Amino acid sequence: MLMLRLQRIGKKKSPSYRLIVSEKTKDTQAGTLENLGVYNPTANPKIINLKKDRIEHWLSKGAQTSASVNNLLVREGIVKGDKRKSVFLSKKRQEELGVKAAEKEATKKVKEVLTPPAAAPEQIEEKPIEEVKAPEPPGEEKKEETQEKVESKE
Repeated sequence: MLMLRLQRIGKKKSPSYRLIVSEKTKDTQAGTLENLGVYNPTANPKIINLKKDRIEHWLSKGAQTSASVNNLLVREGIVKGDKRKSVFLSKKRQEELGVKAAEKEATKKVKEVLTPPAAAPEQIEEKPIEEVKAPEPPGEEKKEETQEKVESKE
């Protein structure tokens, strides 16, 4: 079966890719049938040069696309359809992410319960502010009594 895949080229830590047609069972560095374009995701802006007519030719002959290539072609408008999931998570990792998502939802619900809903401005009643004298701590009274005694002795 023929596949449209990305072949990594470029320097270390600076990848760029060729879009190639090759046999599915062969390594991408082995023989390729045709070079269909270049994709450089590290450049700013990204460089995407594809041979649209040749891609359509190979797809009409029955060649399949890898998930990454399919998403790239959908984004460029060469292929119509939905993007495919190109990153596959293990069951263990899916469970971990499920637990984290459940924790986030629980914290959101708790925050919603604890915060009162905001009232509309028309519903808020304006009340005059009353002066309320806070009770003085016990230590303050003793200081005043000692000052009065000192004043009376003088």
